[in-house]
Amino acid sequence: MRETTGGSSTALRSILLLVVPAALLGAALAWALAAPSPVLSEAPVRALAGCAGATVIGLGLLQRLHRRIAPPWRHLAVTAGIWAALEFVLLACESAQVVGVRVTGLRAGEFGDYLTHTSAGQVGIAILIGVTVVAGYCAVAYRRPDRATVDLVLMIAAVAIELRPITGHMSQEPLGAVFAAVHVLAAAVWFGLLLALALVLRSRGEWAQALPRYSAWALPAVGAVVVSGVINALIKLGGLAPLVDTGYGRIVLAKTVLVTGLMALGWWWRRSWVPIAGDHRMSAESSLRRAAFEVIVIAVVFGLAATLAVTA
Repeated sequence: MRETTGGSSTALRSILLLVVPAALLGAALAWALAAPSPVLSEAPVRALAGCAGATVIGLGLLQRLHRRIAPPWRHLAVTAGIWAALEFVLLACESAQVVGVRVTGLRAGEFGDYLTHTSAGQVGIAILIGVTVVAGYCAVAYRRPDRATVDLVLMIAAVAIELRPITGHMSQEPLGAVFAAVHVLAAAVWFGLLLALALVLRSRGEWAQALPRYSAWALPAVGAVVVSGVINALIKLGGLAPLVDTGYGRIVLAKTVLVTGLMALGWWWRRSWVPIAGDHRMSAESSLRRAAFEVIVIAVVFGLAATLAVTA
């Protein structure tokens, strides 16, 4: 099969930008399902920040799938910079919600009080500092890659992406923080690593080497997402009836339907796409198209999950 040309590859790769509206669509869908239960207004920003953080994790892990690919420092620096900006906006949204004003009406003193006198603000500051350090380190590493290690990026990014979930409502339950950490990290590997493949891989040979390894990682990652998600939902809901009777339950149900569909798609990919690509019998363009479709659907799930985290 013919390899992807530079122009068609770039045009197809631009489809990955649909991850942004897909995540926002997931948040909007969750808002509709939650009514009349209250939902905090920062849910869309949470969704985008989650996607950015997962992408940093995925880009950092990429070399483990294909050792001949150097860490994509430029992609990492840009994505971490976007993540840092989103975390700052998220902090402002949370502060405005507590104060009871719009973000545009938030005063500097009120913002400062939120950051210094609330546990959520302090957690947010820690996340923002960590993500900013990652962005700065990756920017320097882009200029001097011989003196940089992606392991440091992964370590800080993993802590940053876990901090908010493990200090949320699940932290009050036995082993709740553990399940929350497993859930968010497994989801980051599932989504972020596939998005990293779509962003970085250029040739049929690179897909042939990396995709089967990704598939082997994705299976336990999806399993961890499902198991930890079911446990978290059962703890929060306390039964099956609230799946229909409460806004939180309806979002869980929608998320379950989408994840089930993605699991079925993954099963089909493992029987069709993965072995064909692994045998060098599929073009890079075809692999990119399939990866783009899956990450866009997963982004909708990220939007649902982000709204779920701030739904009463």
